[in-house]
Amino acid sequence: MLVRFAFALALCASAFSQELTVAAAADLSAALPEIAAKYRSQTEQEIKLTFGASGNLSTQIHNGAPFDIFFSADQEYPNQLIAGGLADKNTLYRYAVGRLVLWVPNDSPLDLQKLGMKALLEPYVKKIAIANPQHAPYGRAAEAALRHYQIYDQASSRLVLGESVSQAAQFVESGNAQAGLIALSHALAPGMKAKGRYWTVPLDAYPTLNQAAVVLSGSKQQEAARKFLEFVRSPAVASLLQDYGFGLPTETR
Repeated sequence: MLVRFAFALALCASAFSQELTVAAAADLSAALPEIAAKYRSQTEQEIKLTFGASGNLSTQIHNGAPFDIFFSADQEYPNQLIAGGLADKNTLYRYAVGRLVLWVPNDSPLDLQKLGMKALLEPYVKKIAIANPQHAPYGRAAEAALRHYQIYDQASSRLVLGESVSQAAQFVESGNAQAGLIALSHALAPGMKAKGRYWTVPLDAYPTLNQAAVVLSGSKQQEAARKFLEFVRSPAVASLLQDYGFGLPTETR
């Protein structure tokens, strides 16, 4: 009897400790590990994070990737998953508003505060890093901003496309591009913060990056996934996201 009871307890512990698998937009690559670590310290829940362009992650989910939760850099992809029966509409949560910045290394001669987006027209700029607009919301935002300032035609031949906004940030950080249109969250991340300068692109220059998360219908850990999303809704997490440059979902233009 005691052996059976001990075995049942072991099964319960095993179920509790089974890791959640989270697919997340690349702009969360600095903030979300910190959020997951805080949650783990409180609950002992293990969380496996996979980062990438939101469109690519959405495609993986459509193709059967076994994720429990999807954090997208825009709400369009979660809405598509809900429409296809692949995500639970009752769990949809706008967790942040993403922000786009123009970033250059510290040794760049560009005066971003004076020139703003027009800095990209300077002869010094041979390559401009952005995320691929085909599957990255930040890439579409960057393209829209270039068009807003009527410099897309002059800049398009110098665009270098990263698979995600993280890769675009790596291109400009490494010197493979002289400037980059990247997420503010990357500009404020510990790895990049001391290495460069940025100019915040005005919100009216590109479509709002309403970032949303949703629990996936195929998750075998629905309750655990919902509990983690509840934690993400907490004031402490909202404050942390603001520290990384994200706007609150209630903010308007």
